[in-house]
Amino acid sequence: MGATARGGRIEMIEAIRSLLTRRRKPARAPHLELGARGERAALEYLKGYEGYRIVATNYRVPVGRGLNGQKITAEIDIIAYDEQTLCFVEVKTRMSDQVFAPERAVDLRKQRQIARAARRYRQLMRVASERHRYDVVTVVPEAGLDRVELFRGYFDDRVFERGRFFRDEAIS
Repeated sequence: MGATARGGRIEMIEAIRSLLTRRRKPARAPHLELGARGERAALEYLKGYEGYRIVATNYRVPVGRGLNGQKITAEIDIIAYDEQTLCFVEVKTRMSDQVFAPERAVDLRKQRQIARAARRYRQLMRVASERHRYDVVTVVPEAGLDRVELFRGYFDDRVFERGRFFRDEAIS
């Protein structure tokens, strides 16, 4: 056997060994898989049925530092345009909505985090003066299909303006 044939055989053995010993990705946790499924369903729904133009998905941006000095990063699931309105969309997926509605998980803390990330995005992309809103899409799997619901303008970021967080507007 010639040197080139032997070298080719060794390369093939190395390639097979590499394939057999390659590390496989660990299986994704079930709740993460459910969330990813929900985000895919939400994207399909927004593009197909609602006509949104998707700008970004899973957009992460640093929004500050915690009390311990650790960097705080916020994520917006979907950024899209609904006609001329820039929309920041939070997707909530739940196996069931019998205990409480999935959109209720977008509590005040989560709203504030999304609003901070959206403000940063608008500054970075120089679209701070554009009309914007915050939508929530809920996804609940039912009988092999996903029930998707869109809540346009679910919350308003004016609540988080400096000095207004705890002030009752009815009093002022």
